[in-house]
Amino acid sequence: MYSYLYNYDDTNRQSNKLMSDIERAINGEYSAINCYAKLAEMASNDMERKQILEIRKDEIKHFQEFGQIYVSLTGRQPQPKIIHECPNIYLKGLNFAIQDEQETVDFYLDIADETSNQYIKEVFRRASVDEQNHAVWFLYYFSKAK
Repeated sequence: MYSYLYNYDDTNRQSNKLMSDIERAINGEYSAINCYAKLAEMASNDMERKQILEIRKDEIKHFQEFGQIYVSLTGRQPQPKIIHECPNIYLKGLNFAIQDEQETVDFYLDIADETSNQYIKEVFRRASVDEQNHAVWFLYYFSKAK
């Protein structure tokens, strides 16, 4: 009677998109973890270094949470890879981080909006708030360094 409300192909397509988005998020976090270690080494002072390492800890937490979601949905461990190379110059690295964090905010909100799973929705909404906060810190350090 209500078959028009449930279309297997649409549900399967949504599920495939969710898995693809979660894999992309895992790879993004993995790339950020590596990049922010590099940025912390290039930081101009201890205060900046400490804050970048705090941001990196958030990224590690996101990476672990997304990995757990991936395992629960697929039964497999993710195979993360670096998808963004981090610049070797501090100012360029900060600029890269600002842009990446801002794009990630929208990406994570899209994931949260597209899933009906409340746990996944909440994890990605919280991560998007963290990413926005990270962007502000990187923008602050970028504007100070210019």
